[in-house]
Amino acid sequence: MNRREALSTLALLFGGTIIGANAFLTGCSTSGKKADLFEADDIPLLDSIGDTIIPVTVSSPGAKDAKIGEFMKTMVTDLYSAEEQKTFTDGLSQFRSTCQQKYGKSFSSLSAKDRYEFLSELDEESRQWKNGENPHYFIMMKQLTLWGYFTSEPGATKALKYVSVPGKYEGEIPYIKGDRAWAT
Repeated sequence: MNRREALSTLALLFGGTIIGANAFLTGCSTSGKKADLFEADDIPLLDSIGDTIIPVTVSSPGAKDAKIGEFMKTMVTDLYSAEEQKTFTDGLSQFRSTCQQKYGKSFSSLSAKDRYEFLSELDEESRQWKNGENPHYFIMMKQLTLWGYFTSEPGATKALKYVSVPGKYEGEIPYIKGDRAWAT
């Protein structure tokens, strides 16, 4: 199986539900690539958002450790269509202004409790979103955070069970409640 077939299969497995999946299915070529979509202070903000969605725990690193901000920047710049890029970047601006209006300070300056509360409100807002053509920007951020984290080295090797060279196939392994999922 070549790279293109593997990516197409992966995209089909996800059912095309990941925003930007069209880029996988079309051979990773999009016409909407722009080099100047993000400012220098966007990456730390995206890291903070990701780290609030997947925080550091005793047993696993957080999304910031997986450099989730850089991952989001790369995926949006390289894989998203021009319309999806606009939704994401406009959403990031809206995110900043809404946070400033509500709390009087930037998201990075908020306490962990306030960050969680703010993202919970955005999550609820995104669930109520009725614009079928364009996804809510927070859905994009959540999807990219989960995708980037669980495919990164820290996410796959420390948050999930990981065997670098798997052995024989075992189709039925007993589940122990509270155990981590397998990365491989």
